[in-house]
Amino acid sequence: MSTQMVETPLDFESKPQTAPLLSLLNGPYVTCEGRVLQIPEGSQRLVVYVALSRRTVDRRQVACTLWPDVDDERSAGNLRSALWRLKRRNIDVVSADKQRLWLSPGTQVDLYRLMGWSSRILQGCAQSSDLGLPFAETGSIELLPGWYEEWVLAERERMRQRFLHALEALARILTEEGRTAEAVEIATAAVAAEPLRESAQRALLQAHLAEGNLAEARRAYQLYRGLVARELGVDVSQQLKELIASAWLKGQRPSRGPLQLGAERCG
Repeated sequence: MSTQMVETPLDFESKPQTAPLLSLLNGPYVTCEGRVLQIPEGSQRLVVYVALSRRTVDRRQVACTLWPDVDDERSAGNLRSALWRLKRRNIDVVSADKQRLWLSPGTQVDLYRLMGWSSRILQGCAQSSDLGLPFAETGSIELLPGWYEEWVLAERERMRQRFLHALEALARILTEEGRTAEAVEIATAAVAAEPLRESAQRALLQAHLAEGNLAEARRAYQLYRGLVARELGVDVSQQLKELIASAWLKGQRPSRGPLQLGAERCG
């Protein structure tokens, strides 16, 4: 595949469009027709809960979850107030009837895009436009920073794990295709997001070795070994030691076989 590096394959900064874009990454806020709309504070948790549910949800369930410390009548009133605030601000991202709530048709969500991108990479079904960093600053991506509700924390960790796995998988794909400079960039982004993650460090070492930069690989290895010793009081895995030792002894670019650079693709 001879595609070029794409800086924002998810098109998060595309031209203004009529459909609202709900930003949960480093949010929440809504962008519509080029304007950023701040979600009223009293409605933010409602919008986020409905968006993270990814389905139609029962009004009573939402009310009890978001306002657990009051009785049913008061929580239902809080829910009505949250919906009214959204309508007053012309933020049309949540639809409702007497029993249910759902994300308004046409509403786009940046988290959905990111998870879709990650899934295509991990399943080996990436399009050419997917083979690049989804954000200019991947290390700054966080789902709803400052939010600590259990239902947010679980989704945040799920997103983080899938995103990191996707970055590592993408680095391996690019390495296998000989696009080693891009592979180094992607792997470096994974390392920056989670410096102690050995699988990210391995992807970076493999990319360096594939482009013949043994000194860069050894330097990265030594930096990582020192980091885990200081932070965790442990040594790197034997697998990582063998990877760098084998390359150092050969004094040349290792073959792809021992480095296991292959990536499964969709049939």
